[in-house]
Amino acid sequence: SGCSSLVSSCCFFIPTASTNPKAALKSKIVAEFRPQSLIDELLLYKRSEDQIELKEKQLSTMRVDVCSTETLKCLKGKDSV
Repeated sequence: SGCSSLVSSCCFFIPTASTNPKAALKSKIVAEFRPQSLIDELLLYKRSEDQIELKEKQLSTMRVDVCSTETLKCLKGKDSV
C-alpha cells in the first residue's frame, strides 16, 4: 500500500554531515578535540590563580607603609619605583 512505502522511505532517512551543517560542525569539533591540551591549559590557569591567591594573602598580612618608596621598591622587587 501507499502508506508502507511512505513509512519505509521516511524512517530510513538519516541526515548526513553534507545535508546538515550543524551536524558537520559537531563532528568536526568532536574529531579535533584534544583533551590533553585542555587539561594543560586548565592546570596553567589553576597555577596562576593559586599564585594570585598566595600573593593576596601575603599582602593582606603585611603592614605596608604606602608612602615609603623603599617599601614599594621591595614589593616590586626592583631598584626603582
